[in-house]
Amino acid sequence: MPEISFWGHACFLISEEGKETLIFDPFISDNPLAPVKVGEAYADYILLSHAHWDHLGDAYEIAKQHGATIISTSEIAKKAASDGLNAHAQHLGGRSYHPFGSVKLTLAFHGAGIEGGHACGFIVDYYGNKIYFAGDTGLFSDMKLIGELDSLDVALLPIGDNFTMGVDDAVIAASFLQAKVVIPYHYNTWPLIETDPELFKQKVEAKTDSRCVILPPGSGYNL
Repeated sequence: MPEISFWGHACFLISEEGKETLIFDPFISDNPLAPVKVGEAYADYILLSHAHWDHLGDAYEIAKQHGATIISTSEIAKKAASDGLNAHAQHLGGRSYHPFGSVKLTLAFHGAGIEGGHACGFIVDYYGNKIYFAGDTGLFSDMKLIGELDSLDVALLPIGDNFTMGVDDAVIAASFLQAKVVIPYHYNTWPLIETDPELFKQKVEAKTDSRCVILPPGSGYNL
């Protein structure tokens, strides 16, 4: 059974025994919430939403150690390839196909962390399970289209405010997306993004048909 594991901040794994492992935004070494050390992290594919230090994190080290393929926007992927890493370049709205399924890049309203680049989110089809990882983003109305075009099993949403959506905007995002399950991230890593995930859960379940699952770092959710 596929599992989504949370490693704190914005780092998630999608894995299933005997199948490919995906890691999102592998910020581990300098992450005060990380439940593992970077040497313990394995991935076949690394999905990078943007190149800010708290998201690019340890992507290069993991890619070098395991030969993982970095999937990101064109500028970030090309930079990784120029540094000798395996990389697959995409851009907003584009979908690519892989042994596990597919990856589509979505809008994310945020800085790219690289000159001329864009931030992004991802819709991942992992052996028939549809997961939306919003990346670092503010609320935008086209999230309605994401929910309409793909029947989402899980939506991963930032809630920490200041750099991304806060709780109330993320609740609206959940109402647009209509995923079966919503999981919050990008909160309580540092005082600047402290917030109450239980309040988010209460509001999501009061105002939408989604179930909200709060994952402490190191825990997981079975799809």
